[in-house]
Amino acid sequence: MIKNKLTTEENEELLKVLKARFEKNINRHKDLDWEKIQTKLEKHPEKLWSLNEMEKTEGEPDVVDYNKETDEYIFFDCSSESPKRRSLCYDYQAWNARKANKPESNVIDKALEMGIELLTEEQYHRLQELGKFDLKTSSWVKTPAHIRELGGAVFCDRRYNTVFLYHNGADSYYAARGFRGCLKL
Repeated sequence: MIKNKLTTEENEELLKVLKARFEKNINRHKDLDWEKIQTKLEKHPEKLWSLNEMEKTEGEPDVVDYNKETDEYIFFDCSSESPKRRSLCYDYQAWNARKANKPESNVIDKALEMGIELLTEEQYHRLQELGKFDLKTSSWVKTPAHIRELGGAVFCDRRYNTVFLYHNGADSYYAARGFRGCLKL
């Protein structure tokens, strides 16, 4: 099997799952047509592979937007709680600096391996306009360079019907904190 490509059977199964989720959550993409999205997905097997990686880690990816200028469909992890890619430091530098109890990996490298991008704070707020997410967990978001240079990283969650942005050392990790991805098709 070619790296980053699913079998025909895996493609068909994933497309069924994505279509069912698309139809069940029409409020996330009211004016979009699934047939056009599927046609584009079938032309980009590497994107299907990335969506499958999101699905395997219980991210429940779904279409949340369409950019007319770039002709791109935007997928976010839409699972109610942070996907099962948790207990990760923010980036390699932070992971490498830990002297003890290093976690498996870090968020930036994991997202890169999966072929997705980490949500920005703005994208996270956009996601929260579509529903209520991270009521029990939290998710790392892309950290501005000026914060990262000082050793910090930022994450978000939703508590008390409000979306909060917090900070932590980039080397920290928690079982209830993962990250949400964005995939552009």
